[in-house]
Amino acid sequence: MTSDPVLDASGKDLHGETDRLRAMSSAVRVTLPGGVPAWSINSYAAVKHLLANPKVTKSARNHWQAFINGEIPPDWEMISWIAMDNMVTAYGKDHVRLRRLVGKAFTARRTELLRPRVIELTNELLDGMATASPDEVVDLRAGFAYPLPARLVADLIGMSEPARAAAAKVYDLMVDTTISPEQAQQVLTGWRGAMADLIAEKRANPGEDITSDLIATRDGDGSRLSEQELTDTIFAILGAGSETTINFFDNAITALLSHPEQLELVRSGQQSWNDVIDEVLRVQSPLAHLPLRYAVEDIPLDDVTIPQGEAILINYSAVGRDPAMHGHSAGEFDITRPNKEHLSFGHGPHYCLGAGIARMVATIGLSTLFERFPRLSLAVPAEELVPLPTFIMNGHQTLPVRLAASARAAA
Repeated sequence: MTSDPVLDASGKDLHGETDRLRAMSSAVRVTLPGGVPAWSINSYAAVKHLLANPKVTKSARNHWQAFINGEIPPDWEMISWIAMDNMVTAYGKDHVRLRRLVGKAFTARRTELLRPRVIELTNELLDGMATASPDEVVDLRAGFAYPLPARLVADLIGMSEPARAAAAKVYDLMVDTTISPEQAQQVLTGWRGAMADLIAEKRANPGEDITSDLIATRDGDGSRLSEQELTDTIFAILGAGSETTINFFDNAITALLSHPEQLELVRSGQQSWNDVIDEVLRVQSPLAHLPLRYAVEDIPLDDVTIPQGEAILINYSAVGRDPAMHGHSAGEFDITRPNKEHLSFGHGPHYCLGAGIARMVATIGLSTLFERFPRLSLAVPAEELVPLPTFIMNGHQTLPVRLAASARAAA
């Protein structure tokens, strides 16, 4: 009898590991940090089926038998991913109620009102980098890919820059799957404390931000978010809205600089920035694995059955690279391919509410970056970039580039 594969907590070979799991089955029982078992779902068809399946939930307290039985210790390395009480982890009627309440804060009007701020932040960050000499190596992740979405989401929820920087350190630890149990507890108490401080500030001084809206929002029956739902929902918005977009920019810039002929297709107007966005999301999903979902009932899936009460890990890094969907070239970056279908914004009842905002930020950020720095280049070969120490997110620790001459300087 063979033991379950152990997911590599260092994340150093996400795609190689995914290929090996997919070759075993569309659903493989794996071992997470702390020896906790879960089912890794590794094919496009299986992931799409489970994301829309009412027999799948994200509520550990209701449906994860190991959690209910007390087998998951409070200092488990990934405890922050299951201890939340918000629309992401709610089930059934509670999920519908919370999504409806939170959805009121993500209107098309708010997305458009953000556009000037996105442009302002983009130019501010690029202006700051433009002072570098042509041959100077600049970390584009730290200088642009990270602060643009992070500061924008902080604006969205009404968080000050010092508070955002403190919360960012907590979230960086949360996605690190190499942390210790002691650090995991610091993460849990750290983000709850940061969100409680923000909520108290917004109750005293409400503004034009999502936190103030959520404090005031009531459902049709007069119900509102509980204190824990409010705390956990705002943190989920902060993390989901920033971390995934940070890694998207990292991967998009890396891919385009590694394929200059494809970048030229965009510059010439033969392909669009939407083509770039969808192809990056397909081949380099910024979210690699999302903990966790659970089987409400036994779920037959291809050649296996996921037993009721067991944990499910959606392998987003596998979805867009599945040869069954995208053929033998599934692992190659190609913005001209006609089918760029992916599930990086989710599918079904948990589809990302902020997808419209994310696309706008990506389009403005990438188009402005490559217009301002037309001779931008990687300072090291792409294969030498060091991955983040996690199997949850897909990105690099740094993104060293040379800016060369900016469009403004060349004018």
